[in-house]
Amino acid sequence: MSDRGLTHIDPLGRARMVDVTPKEATHRRAIARGKVFMKPETTSLVARGAVSKGDVLAVARVAGIQAAKRTPDLIPLCHPLLVGSVLVNFRIEDTYIEVEAQVDTIDRTGVEMEALTACTVACLTIYDMCKSADRSMVIGDVALWEKTGGRSGPYRREELLASEPGSGLDPFPQ
Repeated sequence: MSDRGLTHIDPLGRARMVDVTPKEATHRRAIARGKVFMKPETTSLVARGAVSKGDVLAVARVAGIQAAKRTPDLIPLCHPLLVGSVLVNFRIEDTYIEVEAQVDTIDRTGVEMEALTACTVACLTIYDMCKSADRSMVIGDVALWEKTGGRSGPYRREELLASEPGSGLDPFPQ
């Protein structure tokens, strides 16, 4: 809940879409990251381009881009907006693939949901492409890392996530 109250609830307690028409269109950017944890053998297959379904990262990149553009079809109170740019990139480590999605727009509302959706769908696509090699994969650590533009100003994540060294948290509790 923000200092302005629950913005997506009308005075009678019903869900509503926030009215952004009085707002000025400004440049807005959001970056989301997530990870697909997998066996080292699986990351090696992806890195070598040896997954039987094809180029995992190329397909996941296109899936993430498509997902960003379709976010309002998936999230009921999300505004349709003109997505100006979507970048989806990957970092392969020994036991995971990190996905980073960046979405830019010039519009009246932010693109956090578009970045989070792009990241999540790219992660799901990696899972789908690799599941025949590794059914033990886990998708996690999906989070907003940065946003700029809008009334609330910039945001940058500083805290560690559960899987990061030094967090003291177990991402896979028993």
